[in-house]
Amino acid sequence: MWLSVGLLLLLVLYFIVRSFRRPTASPNPFAVDTRRPPEPLVTDEEARKKVLHKGFSANKVPEQLDAIVIGSGIGGLTAAAILAKSGKRVLVLEQHDQAGGCCHTFIKKGFEFDIGIHYIGRLHEGSLLRTLLDQITDGQLEWVKMDDVFDHIILGEHQSLRTYQLCSGEENYQRHLKTQFPEEKEAINKYLKLIEMIGKRLPLLVIIKVIPLQLARFLIRIGIIHWFTSIFKLASTSLSDVVNNLTKNNDLRTVMCYLCGDYGVMPRDASFVMHALVVQHYQKGAWYPKGGASEIAFHIIPVIKKSGGDVLMRAPVQRILVNEDGEAYGVTVKKGEDEINLFAPIVISDAGIFNTYEQLLPREVQSKPAIQAQVSSAHHGVAGFSVFVGLNGSKEELGLKAANYWFFKENNIDDLFMKYLSLKNKDFTEGCPMKFVSFPSAKDPTWNDRFAGKSSMVIVTFVCYEWFEKWKDERVKKRGEDYENLKMALARNLIDQTTEYFPQLKDRIEYIKVGSPLTNQFYIAASRGEIYGVSHDLSRFAPETIASFRAKTPIKNLYLTGQDVFSCGFSGANHGALICASGVLHRNLYRDIMNLKKNIKKDKAKKEA
Repeated sequence: MWLSVGLLLLLVLYFIVRSFRRPTASPNPFAVDTRRPPEPLVTDEEARKKVLHKGFSANKVPEQLDAIVIGSGIGGLTAAAILAKSGKRVLVLEQHDQAGGCCHTFIKKGFEFDIGIHYIGRLHEGSLLRTLLDQITDGQLEWVKMDDVFDHIILGEHQSLRTYQLCSGEENYQRHLKTQFPEEKEAINKYLKLIEMIGKRLPLLVIIKVIPLQLARFLIRIGIIHWFTSIFKLASTSLSDVVNNLTKNNDLRTVMCYLCGDYGVMPRDASFVMHALVVQHYQKGAWYPKGGASEIAFHIIPVIKKSGGDVLMRAPVQRILVNEDGEAYGVTVKKGEDEINLFAPIVISDAGIFNTYEQLLPREVQSKPAIQAQVSSAHHGVAGFSVFVGLNGSKEELGLKAANYWFFKENNIDDLFMKYLSLKNKDFTEGCPMKFVSFPSAKDPTWNDRFAGKSSMVIVTFVCYEWFEKWKDERVKKRGEDYENLKMALARNLIDQTTEYFPQLKDRIEYIKVGSPLTNQFYIAASRGEIYGVSHDLSRFAPETIASFRAKTPIKNLYLTGQDVFSCGFSGANHGALICASGVLHRNLYRDIMNLKKNIKKDKAKKEA
């Protein structure tokens, strides 16, 4: 048996090398460290608009494109920047009027609000994610570490509130958790040991996406993947099953599960592997971009332009062009009443599986069995609902911290959401069981220089798309009084709950803006208002689905990037971009960036010696 296992391992390694090492392999985008000292923050709005709001027109399209990227979310921008660093001329097309996707911000009435970047983990010096971001921004994007207690979990209501805290640093994280649950040390040890094991096996989830699909399916079908590791079994095990077997303490269960809010799946439907990756992501703490979330796109775009590419807004892609041989060769963009065809040998979509396969491909291509198999195995993620609140007063005056607050009315997340998501009509406006509260203004040290005497608060929760669906065909800002009243009823309830915990904010509210699933649909092209792309439920993490959700599509020259390739969130979308760019460039970019990490570390040691 072991001889067979050894031969199969050699076969897998052969195909991994063969997949990346070809005579046509492109130059290494991470051959040298391109960081330079950060320049001063650009606050001039006109200067920023030239980068973040550059509108599309045919005469702005660079000639002889090597690739076209649909969507300027972090998955699209990262893939484009990596290709640009390899010498490729890339055009990124964004349907909104501002680049960044969930990384963009908006300013209203003297307040700035982030859309989706509330905190990011694994950005300590020398991490893979930090190295990647430093290289695709030439070191211009700076990060600020949040408070050591970066997450507060508040359970119960009114007089029954219990607050638990999560601390940065792996040792502090573990020690603080045990201090709060002194009788649960054994359960906590087992939980964190499983988390650590899954983190070490993370490369296997990447490998199964880059080896030939038929080989991956063969390894899954004969069960050999389970000989290597238990990670695929845990991927098909629910978060509830794991946690409920570890402890009977419902408060601890909730604390172990609360980060399911970072990917929008109830614990009973969530893969333990997905959850473990999120928990490990934050064990060393959390960071926030200095200058606000829009700094991310602002510093990636110049890297794309440096190789002759560009990022153009107000450029809604109508379709992906596919020739008679079944090869993608460009896109059609709508400009006013006209349609403009743009051509490139590579097309990359950051629009997600549903938009790409069901909206952008020709009907005859959509019907291909390989396409239908992927669509049928995907489910829409949960819809997001956001409330943006402008506050009168600085963070010092209002006592705001660089941290996040998670509120749960009960210590059983599964029951809470089952009851809530089954509500109909207007009942849901009173019954919101969970919310995430964050203060962007308290996390950014440049805030007071830009918005003196003011603060911002963001409240996020989950809702059913169906509650808002009847207005989906109405024009934005023209959906009528009933729609606005419904949004505001839920927003007011969320604000009232929040100010009960933060009473000092009650009389400081100056501005309220509400984003529903239809808002997400319009501004970030989320097909049903989902904020995490394809659902990260158990079916998403079945071995066959892990293997089939990959960057390379059944259409030659068409690739996917972003959340739907690997996993959700900022880090997951960046992994999706790395996998995508690896396929396009025929390089193992993980190896390239790890080599660069080692070289940077050696150079630093020499300078300090």
